[in-house]
Amino acid sequence: MRTLELEGIGRRFGAVQALADVGLALRAGEVHALMGENGAGKSTLIRILAGLERPDAGTIALDGRAIAPGSPAAMRASGLRFVHQELQTVPGLTVAENMHLDHPCPTRLGLIDWRAMNGAAAEALGRLGLRRIDPRAPITDYGTGDRMLVRIAATLIGGEGAWLYVMDEPTAALTEAEAEHLFAVIGGLVRGGAGVLYVSHRMPEVLRLADRVSVLREGRHISTRPRTETGQARIIAEMTGRDLGTIFPPRPPRAAGAPAVLRATALVAPGIGPVDLAVAPGEVLGIAGLAGSGRGALLRALAGALPARGGQVELDGIRLANGSGRAWRAGIAYVPRERRSEGLMVRRAIFENVALPHLAALARWGVMLDHARQRNLAEGLGARVLLRAAGVGQPCAELSGGNQQKVLFARAIGGKPRVLLLDEPTRGVDIGARHDIYRLIRDLCAEGVAVVIASSDLPELIGLSDRIMLMHRGRPGGMLAAEGLTEAGLLGRLYALAEEAA
Repeated sequence: MRTLELEGIGRRFGAVQALADVGLALRAGEVHALMGENGAGKSTLIRILAGLERPDAGTIALDGRAIAPGSPAAMRASGLRFVHQELQTVPGLTVAENMHLDHPCPTRLGLIDWRAMNGAAAEALGRLGLRRIDPRAPITDYGTGDRMLVRIAATLIGGEGAWLYVMDEPTAALTEAEAEHLFAVIGGLVRGGAGVLYVSHRMPEVLRLADRVSVLREGRHISTRPRTETGQARIIAEMTGRDLGTIFPPRPPRAAGAPAVLRATALVAPGIGPVDLAVAPGEVLGIAGLAGSGRGALLRALAGALPARGGQVELDGIRLANGSGRAWRAGIAYVPRERRSEGLMVRRAIFENVALPHLAALARWGVMLDHARQRNLAEGLGARVLLRAAGVGQPCAELSGGNQQKVLFARAIGGKPRVLLLDEPTRGVDIGARHDIYRLIRDLCAEGVAVVIASSDLPELIGLSDRIMLMHRGRPGGMLAAEGLTEAGLLGRLYALAEEAA
């Protein structure tokens, strides 16, 4: 059995000790989950495994023979392959061409041998049971999940001896169905003798897939246990160093019969409609749906980011005009699904990002930006969302995913909104930051803020929501009370809705 052993791995960046005396043994034929909060050292360890960082201390050995650290070529030659949540595909190329990005193209008489290229791609896809993917088709013909499977299949081209797959948050951008396809491929790889280092914040996935689970905290190795000897409560306690209790804080009491603060009537926008909904002060309305249901589009329409083609949106009984700026000013705040591409200016400072929609209120004499007021606002809001950063002048690119998400929440609550729209609010966020976000949502509800959450995380929807609206192909498909609802029950209703519409 092939084994990659790391012993005493340490890595320091200036005054920050990213890793200290970390040891792991990764074996063929098993899934080894790596858990830890953002900032625990997982990314640094992955970069060391990839040869992109050289450890300050420790050794790496394959089957008892030392490997020179800090060499991507050496790690690749040792059979390691990496699958990241950020897909490394080129939109203008075919599936086969994308699969050969890391491999020499087969040639004949100095020209690309397209038949050989497509044949090698088809053979690799077939080994993973992906014969439905046409190697000659443009990569853009396939969704995010299939593109990830294509990247995995690409590692099989040429029989290069790949045996250990490092998967970093591979399901963060996948639908439920796409994730199931990925899990089937992982099962096939393991049955074929490969090993998988699976890095994820999603506890159900880890407890379903892993043979062993390792936990890092603050750069140190806390434990490695067989999955049968651990569980969610134990993993959370080891990751955070504290008992978080129940993940979802209790629902605050809410006055019955309060008039709706947000109401949509016969709302039609690109990809959705007509939609009717009403949300009362302090209520959490969840939006559930399978892939393509229009969850995210509905939130963008409510936020004014998608133009309404019919119907209307009212806030406290007053009809809102189209436009996201008008919605923000009226009291509707929005946290988008993609924090890096849609929400943040990652190279700019925290205080600049937090202040972005509030510049008019922070300008001196309505003309000149007051940077001191920007910083003061960001510091106060950062404390409320439990932001962990070196200071509000720190660039957002240097923050962990959970803290980047908290910057978006700080921005959203900076204008004291009446309504908060959240699209996948804890995507790619560790369990500690997730708990902080859930607590913040509960506190806002207690203050009378109405919250609408669109999420593919069904336990999250059930745990936070008062009611859950089902959607299919852009239209509402019913309303459920969240209390007493199970994940299986909710998923069953969504599949039934899809079958009824077929």
